[in-house]
Amino acid sequence: MARPAPLSGFPEWLPGDRIVEQQVLDRLRRTFESWGFASIQTRAVEPLEEMLRKGEIDKEVYVLRRLHAAPDEDDAGRGLGLHFDLTVPFARYVLENSGKLTFPFKRYQIQPVWRGERPQEGRYREFWQADVDVVGVGELPFHHDVEVAQVMAEALGGLPLPPITLQLNNRKLIQGFYTGLGAPDVPAVMRAIDKIDKLRPDAVRELLVTDAALTPAQADLCLRLAAIQAQDAGFAEQVAALGVSDPLLDQGLHELVQVIDGVVALRAPGFSAVADLRIARGLDYYTGTVYETRMAGYEHLGSICSGGRYDSLASDGATTYPGVGISFGVTRTLGPLFSRGALRASRSVPTCVLVALVNEDQRPAAGLVAAALRRRGICAEVAPAADKFGKQIRYADRRGIPFVWFPGSGEGQDEVKDIRSGDQVAADPSSWLPASEDLVPQVLGES
Repeated sequence: MARPAPLSGFPEWLPGDRIVEQQVLDRLRRTFESWGFASIQTRAVEPLEEMLRKGEIDKEVYVLRRLHAAPDEDDAGRGLGLHFDLTVPFARYVLENSGKLTFPFKRYQIQPVWRGERPQEGRYREFWQADVDVVGVGELPFHHDVEVAQVMAEALGGLPLPPITLQLNNRKLIQGFYTGLGAPDVPAVMRAIDKIDKLRPDAVRELLVTDAALTPAQADLCLRLAAIQAQDAGFAEQVAALGVSDPLLDQGLHELVQVIDGVVALRAPGFSAVADLRIARGLDYYTGTVYETRMAGYEHLGSICSGGRYDSLASDGATTYPGVGISFGVTRTLGPLFSRGALRASRSVPTCVLVALVNEDQRPAAGLVAAALRRRGICAEVAPAADKFGKQIRYADRRGIPFVWFPGSGEGQDEVKDIRSGDQVAADPSSWLPASEDLVPQVLGES
């Protein structure tokens, strides 16, 4: 059989990278749960008609169908697709289980999703996402917008990632500004401003005049609004200085001030927040706060963590369920860091101690030593073969295992060797402990 070629867009990490990924996921779980978010898992498939309601993703959905399905097989087989995000499954889950859930319902979900897009750095066909959402019945208090931003700030701020910046805006703010400005077609203004990162300012200005029917003076004010950025609530004064007023604008300003103040007060390490009034994302979907996140040195990836407020996550016709949430692209973030060597594990195996063998007859006794260590939370394994000790030490070194245990080597007493320093001391498997940084593999970022 020929060596198989990798399947583009479906990453498979080596053991060391997988250790990093697992520790990142564990950190996310611990943080989400510490804020009271409950874990759920939804099925991998959803009805196509439900997924396609989000719009313009029909080319990205993988359809589920039996290989030998008959041409006349009912639509139950052909009308399913692999989910492309975790929001659509969550909305369906809320509707199905509304009678069994307590609202506001705080959930986190960490699962793979699938999208049939062109693979490239940071873009995959199968990838993991980590979502947190709060959903209410009929209404949802605004303080949850602050909470969702804070929980993700704390989760990401505790990871050895390059510096992360959370960009914040509010749809009410920008919609109210354009309305107060007298824009005849507010959605057209939004579409034009959304191109500000892709076109020159003069090209965007031209779109505002030609497509959105603004006067040159109105277009200039829109560009000045989009240029506002601030790491504190000072952005509100900059907006007020533009001389536009509207009740919806005032509400959006008030809400955005609360979110940025809340994130700044958290003081998460390696994590900063900025009010960035260019950010709009999904304006037909989000109704208030919007979040986007950039990672220093990897801005070309775009947003690695996004979300916002949606006043109608789901509806059964009689009841509406508003929500607010944010989604972190786990694979999208880690993949480029792995490929560039910017994030790695201190060793490629969880093993802390290799128990050496003098001969095969001692394997049962060595197994008891390893078992005693494992009972105390120290990952241990027995050497695969009773080779010369030098070869067993080299085996441990190649795998990054820091310690080798020699049963009964010092006048009948066990000894353990730190193969990095060469230090060897007497030890008892019922009491010996490694340094805390050696107990489990450490995640190392760029030095």
